[in-house]
Amino acid sequence: MPDLSHGTAEDTAAVNALRSAVMRLGRRLKHQRVDESLSPTEMSVLGTLHRCGSATPGELARKEHVQPPSMTRIVALLESKGLVRLEPHPDDRRQKVVSPTDVAEAMLEESRRKRNAWLAELAEGLDEDEWARLRAAAPVLEKLAHL
Repeated sequence: MPDLSHGTAEDTAAVNALRSAVMRLGRRLKHQRVDESLSPTEMSVLGTLHRCGSATPGELARKEHVQPPSMTRIVALLESKGLVRLEPHPDDRRQKVVSPTDVAEAMLEESRRKRNAWLAELAEGLDEDEWARLRAAAPVLEKLAHL
């Protein structure tokens, strides 16, 4: 792995281009939201629950890189909107387990469909070589997103 403090100018330029492109695409994807009443953080929590399964608020806080009191507030908001349910923890009565509701799952599916359609339309401007490079880069970007 390149050490960018001592890396080549090419490595530094690649990291800079990646950062810029990811930020720009992320901002543009945010405009493709299905439910404008949810914050990006609330959508992220629902996505984490979908991807990783039910979790305690503390586990969600760690996965989302927020403080536990903030996650408690986010979970309460999602519960009030009918998007998550809280159930007793099977091994620790002091804790609750957060799970997405069917309404949340349907909203996430619609959101993914809309964003995928937008990206697919955008990608129609790529040539076959660019598509091949995109297909090869996708798993690496996925890995970076979850490190």
